[in-house]
Amino acid sequence: MSNRILVLYGSYRSDRMGIRLANFVINGLRGRGEDVAFIDAKAIGLPMLDRMYKEYPKGSAPEALEKLAGQIRGADGFVFVTGEYNWGIQPGLKNLTDHFLEEWFWRPAAIVSYSAGRLSGARASTAWHGTLSEMGMVVVSSTIGVGPIAQTLSAEGEPIGEGGKALERSFPRFADDLSWWIEAAKAQRARKAPPY
Repeated sequence: MSNRILVLYGSYRSDRMGIRLANFVINGLRGRGEDVAFIDAKAIGLPMLDRMYKEYPKGSAPEALEKLAGQIRGADGFVFVTGEYNWGIQPGLKNLTDHFLEEWFWRPAAIVSYSAGRLSGARASTAWHGTLSEMGMVVVSSTIGVGPIAQTLSAEGEPIGEGGKALERSFPRFADDLSWWIEAAKAQRARKAPPY
Protein backbone atom coordinates (compact mmCIF):
# COMPACT_ATOMS: atom_id res chain seq x y z
CA MET A 1 0.00 0.00 0.00
CA SER A 2 1.44 3.36 -1.00
CA ASN A 3 1.84 6.34 1.28
CA ARG A 4 0.43 9.78 0.46
CA ILE A 5 3.40 12.16 0.51
CA LEU A 6 3.35 15.89 -0.15
CA VAL A 7 6.52 17.40 -1.60
CA LEU A 8 6.54 21.11 -0.72
CA TYR A 9 8.69 23.65 -2.56
CA GLY A 10 8.90 27.36 -1.94
CA SER A 11 11.06 29.35 -4.35
CA TYR A 12 9.40 32.37 -5.98
CA ARG A 13 12.42 33.24 -8.13
CA SER A 14 12.05 33.45 -11.92
CA ASP A 15 14.99 31.10 -12.58
CA ARG A 16 14.19 28.42 -10.02
CA MET A 17 17.00 25.90 -9.66
CA GLY A 18 15.44 24.00 -6.77
CA ILE A 19 12.65 22.75 -8.98
CA ARG A 20 15.24 20.29 -10.30
CA LEU A 21 15.60 18.79 -6.85
CA ALA A 22 11.85 18.78 -6.24
CA ASN A 23 11.38 16.83 -9.49
CA PHE A 24 14.14 14.39 -8.54
CA VAL A 25 12.48 13.71 -5.17
CA ILE A 26 9.01 13.36 -6.71
CA ASN A 27 10.25 10.93 -9.35
CA GLY A 28 12.29 8.97 -6.81
CA LEU A 29 9.35 8.55 -4.43
CA ARG A 30 6.96 7.66 -7.24
CA GLY A 31 9.49 5.10 -8.46
CA ARG A 32 9.16 3.43 -5.06
CA GLY A 33 5.37 3.24 -5.47
CA GLU A 34 4.44 6.23 -3.30
CA ASP A 35 1.44 8.47 -4.01
CA VAL A 36 3.10 11.88 -4.34
CA ALA A 37 1.56 15.33 -4.77
CA PHE A 38 3.59 18.46 -5.49
CA ILE A 39 2.80 21.60 -3.49
CA ASP A 40 4.37 24.65 -5.16
CA ALA A 41 4.08 27.72 -2.93
CA LYS A 42 4.53 30.08 -5.90
CA ALA A 43 1.73 28.42 -7.89
CA ILE A 44 -0.64 28.47 -4.91
CA GLY A 45 0.22 32.11 -4.22
CA LEU A 46 -1.04 32.53 -0.67
CA PRO A 47 -0.86 36.11 0.63
CA MET A 48 1.57 37.00 3.40
CA LEU A 49 0.20 35.48 6.57
CA ASP A 50 -2.54 37.59 8.13
CA ARG A 51 -4.98 34.90 9.27
CA MET A 52 -4.22 31.21 9.72
CA TYR A 53 -6.56 28.64 8.22
CA LYS A 54 -7.94 27.78 11.66
CA GLU A 55 -8.81 31.45 12.30
CA TYR A 56 -11.42 31.55 9.54
CA PRO A 57 -14.99 30.64 10.49
CA LYS A 58 -15.76 27.14 9.24
CA GLY A 59 -16.43 27.16 5.51
CA SER A 60 -15.22 30.73 4.92
CA ALA A 61 -11.49 30.20 4.20
CA PRO A 62 -10.31 31.14 0.69
CA GLU A 63 -10.58 28.23 -1.75
CA ALA A 64 -6.81 27.74 -2.14
CA LEU A 65 -6.38 27.60 1.62
CA GLU A 66 -9.26 25.14 2.06
CA LYS A 67 -7.92 22.85 -0.65
CA LEU A 68 -4.40 22.91 0.78
CA ALA A 69 -5.70 22.21 4.30
CA GLY A 70 -7.40 19.08 2.96
CA GLN A 71 -4.25 17.95 1.19
CA ILE A 72 -2.15 18.40 4.34
CA ARG A 73 -4.69 16.59 6.54
CA GLY A 74 -4.84 13.74 4.02
CA ALA A 75 -1.07 13.26 3.81
CA ASP A 76 0.90 10.55 5.57
CA GLY A 77 4.16 12.51 5.41
CA PHE A 78 5.92 15.52 3.97
CA VAL A 79 9.15 16.40 2.18
CA PHE A 80 10.23 20.05 2.37
CA VAL A 81 12.53 21.05 -0.50
CA THR A 82 14.25 24.24 0.57
CA GLY A 83 16.86 26.60 -0.73
CA GLU A 84 19.03 28.72 1.50
CA TYR A 85 18.68 32.50 1.42
CA ASN A 86 21.30 34.45 3.37
CA TRP A 87 21.83 31.64 5.89
CA GLY A 88 18.06 31.28 6.27
CA ILE A 89 14.96 29.61 4.93
CA GLN A 90 12.90 30.60 1.92
CA PRO A 91 10.16 33.05 2.83
CA GLY A 92 7.69 31.59 0.33
CA LEU A 93 7.79 28.11 1.81
CA LYS A 94 7.76 29.42 5.38
CA ASN A 95 4.74 31.61 4.63
CA LEU A 96 2.81 28.66 3.17
CA THR A 97 3.72 26.45 6.12
CA ASP A 98 2.72 29.06 8.71
CA HIS A 99 -0.86 29.25 7.39
CA PHE A 100 -1.50 25.92 9.14
CA LEU A 101 -0.76 24.27 12.46
CA GLU A 102 -2.87 21.34 13.66
CA GLU A 103 -3.10 20.07 10.08
CA TRP A 104 0.61 19.09 10.27
CA PHE A 105 0.45 17.24 13.60
CA TRP A 106 1.67 13.66 14.15
CA ARG A 107 3.16 13.09 10.71
CA PRO A 108 6.82 12.84 9.71
CA ALA A 109 8.62 15.43 7.66
CA ALA A 110 11.88 15.12 5.78
CA ILE A 111 14.11 17.97 4.65
CA VAL A 112 15.91 18.24 1.32
CA SER A 113 18.06 21.35 0.90
CA TYR A 114 20.06 22.91 -1.89
CA SER A 115 22.18 25.90 -2.76
CA ALA A 116 24.27 27.27 -5.57
CA GLY A 117 27.34 26.74 -3.41
CA ARG A 118 29.04 23.77 -1.82
CA LEU A 119 27.27 23.98 1.59
CA SER A 120 24.09 22.56 0.04
CA GLY A 121 21.63 24.64 2.03
CA ALA A 122 22.77 23.08 5.32
CA ARG A 123 21.92 26.17 7.38
CA ALA A 124 18.38 26.31 5.95
CA SER A 125 17.97 22.60 6.68
CA THR A 126 19.01 23.15 10.29
CA ALA A 127 16.57 26.06 10.66
CA TRP A 128 13.71 24.02 9.19
CA HIS A 129 14.32 21.18 11.62
CA GLY A 130 13.36 23.31 14.61
CA THR A 131 10.48 24.98 12.79
CA LEU A 132 8.85 21.74 11.68
CA SER A 133 9.33 20.16 15.10
CA GLU A 134 7.60 23.13 16.72
CA MET A 135 4.71 22.68 14.29
CA GLY A 136 4.05 19.13 15.50
CA MET A 137 5.90 17.08 12.92
CA VAL A 138 8.49 14.40 13.58
CA VAL A 139 11.53 15.38 11.53
CA VAL A 140 13.38 12.32 10.23
CA SER A 141 17.12 12.23 10.83
CA SER A 142 18.06 11.51 7.22
CA THR A 143 18.44 14.63 5.11
CA ILE A 144 19.69 15.35 1.63
CA GLY A 145 21.81 18.36 0.74
CA VAL A 146 22.59 19.28 -2.85
CA GLY A 147 25.15 21.83 -3.92
CA PRO A 148 26.17 23.22 -6.21
CA ILE A 149 22.77 22.31 -7.60
CA ALA A 150 23.58 23.23 -11.21
CA GLN A 151 26.45 20.71 -11.17
CA THR A 152 24.35 17.96 -9.54
CA LEU A 153 21.06 17.95 -11.45
CA SER A 154 20.21 18.73 -15.05
CA ALA A 155 17.38 21.11 -15.94
CA GLU A 156 15.14 18.02 -16.14
CA GLY A 157 16.08 16.90 -12.63
CA GLU A 158 18.39 14.11 -13.76
CA PRO A 159 21.57 13.46 -11.74
CA ILE A 160 24.78 14.60 -13.42
CA GLY A 161 28.46 14.46 -12.48
CA GLU A 162 29.91 13.29 -9.19
CA GLY A 163 27.31 15.23 -7.19
CA GLY A 164 24.54 13.45 -9.06
CA LYS A 165 26.08 10.08 -8.29
CA ALA A 166 26.29 10.97 -4.60
CA LEU A 167 22.65 12.07 -4.64
CA GLU A 168 21.56 8.78 -6.23
CA ARG A 169 23.48 6.84 -3.56
CA SER A 170 21.93 8.81 -0.68
CA PHE A 171 18.31 8.82 -1.84
CA PRO A 172 17.34 5.21 -0.98
CA ARG A 173 18.37 5.57 2.68
CA PHE A 174 16.56 8.91 2.88
CA ALA A 175 13.37 7.42 1.39
CA ASP A 176 13.61 4.31 3.57
CA ASP A 177 13.83 6.43 6.73
CA LEU A 178 10.86 8.55 5.68
CA SER A 179 8.83 5.43 4.89
CA TRP A 180 9.71 3.86 8.27
CA TRP A 181 8.50 6.94 10.16
CA ILE A 182 5.37 7.21 8.03
CA GLU A 183 4.47 3.60 8.83
CA ALA A 184 5.24 4.11 12.53
CA ALA A 185 3.09 7.25 12.72
CA LYS A 186 0.22 5.61 10.85
CA ALA A 187 0.29 2.65 13.24
CA GLN A 188 0.34 4.91 16.28
CA ARG A 189 -2.52 7.09 15.01
CA ALA A 190 -4.58 3.96 14.29
CA ARG A 191 -3.86 2.56 17.76
CA LYS A 192 -4.38 5.67 19.82
CA ALA A 193 -6.10 9.00 19.27
CA PRO A 194 -3.81 12.04 19.42
CA PRO A 195 -3.66 13.64 22.88
CA TYR A 196 -5.43 16.85 21.75
